[in-house]
Amino acid sequence: MFYHFILPLKEYLSYLRLFQYITFRSACAALTALVIVLVFGKIVITWLRNLRFKEEIRELGPESHRAKAGTPTMGGIIIIGSVLVSIVLWGNFNKHYLIALCFATALLTLLGFVDDYIKSIFKKKAGVPGRVKLLVQMMIAAGVALYIYWDPSNRDHATDLFVPFMNGAVADLGYAWVVFAVIVIVSSSNAVNLTDGLDGLAIGTVMSVAVSLGIMCYLSGNVKIAGYLRIPYVPDGAELTVFLAALMGASLGFLWFNSNPASVFMGDTGSLSLGGIIGIVAVMIKKEIFLFIVGGVFVLEAVSVIMQVLYYKLTKKRIFKMAPLHHHFELSGLPEQKVVVRMWIVGIILALLGLSSLKIL
Repeated sequence: MFYHFILPLKEYLSYLRLFQYITFRSACAALTALVIVLVFGKIVITWLRNLRFKEEIRELGPESHRAKAGTPTMGGIIIIGSVLVSIVLWGNFNKHYLIALCFATALLTLLGFVDDYIKSIFKKKAGVPGRVKLLVQMMIAAGVALYIYWDPSNRDHATDLFVPFMNGAVADLGYAWVVFAVIVIVSSSNAVNLTDGLDGLAIGTVMSVAVSLGIMCYLSGNVKIAGYLRIPYVPDGAELTVFLAALMGASLGFLWFNSNPASVFMGDTGSLSLGGIIGIVAVMIKKEIFLFIVGGVFVLEAVSVIMQVLYYKLTKKRIFKMAPLHHHFELSGLPEQKVVVRMWIVGIILALLGLSSLKIL
């Protein structure tokens, strides 16, 4: 809104030119989202508690989690709400990738909200049936992928696959890129959902991934820098930096309430949409494999569940004491806070590893 209504006034007040710069609007978007969460967070948490939107602790979970029963869930609306309000204020909606990201975020948030609502109000622990949830996720992801395929920001690299530490595109996937993009988005959404099991774990890890992707968005959206670093130039990518900055600010604010002991959980309302956001952004700026690296914590959590299920079906035995992986560490004797911080550290290391791929060749 500020970009569209205030920037034209730069002819009269020169300092208003600041509103055209990605860095300025990104910083403002992050601060705006942070302030919104800190100011309204407690109000929303009280509202969720009064409406009885409370977390249902699964019976097979760690015994230490019993004390968390009754903690308000659906806290994702605090995160996503502040991000969307911030981006309305600071975003440039002449960029169609930003519009697509906002719509997809809203739809994934709605799906997560319905899932949390069914679990909390109707006391159905399964929430939305798994197949239905997956189908809706695939439909949203397919819509985004097809939109990018039909109207890419850079047609020269629309279906190319780029791999970190390798110079240039390694393959042109053609039509298969749409399927690949759907897999990336849906996998990312569900991986974050699986990781959201300890206080602060998912949101803290999302922050490190968002920072990494935000840097890549800014670099990819600058034609000179992209050319120098030999990464695909994505004109609309720079504007996604503002969105991710808002996400970082909102995540930091949410961590204030979600750190151990958590006053609120993000629920599927937050985890499905946050995972979807980072997956969609990675697809938009051609950093799908880069996301696999910087989001390695999410990958490990998802893989641990897949391994546990497959191994149990084959042998009736378990590889881990409990899946996802963070529960295995808990049951191995590590305190929850230590598991969370150590996984944050791993996430930061992986983010640095991903960023080190820039201009390495």
